[in-house]
Amino acid sequence: MVLLIGAVVAIVAIVAVTFGAVTILGGPSREVATGIVVAVQATSLTAVEGFSIRTGDGRTLDFRITSLENAAAFPPGHLSVHKVSLVPVQVTFVDDGGSHRAVRIEDAP
Repeated sequence: MVLLIGAVVAIVAIVAVTFGAVTILGGPSREVATGIVVAVQATSLTAVEGFSIRTGDGRTLDFRITSLENAAAFPPGHLSVHKVSLVPVQVTFVDDGGSHRAVRIEDAP
């Protein structure tokens, strides 16, 4: 019984340390890019799968969208408005297996 309790305590400690490390360190490192929307891959206004921006230095960056932290404040369908208006967006993203996954999109400052 004491051995079982010790094993449970050890497992709980490992889970707590792992959770704490991910929370404190923030998981994958975030990067930010700003640019003009040049393409939007969507099947409807509410089903946006990805988009591309052109940065000030001429690079084109492609992003996929799985879920956004601020989707209520900046619905992914709003990217189409930015594509037409040429108003830049600021994209916070993480590198996810070699591709960029957008986690937050905002009007550029």
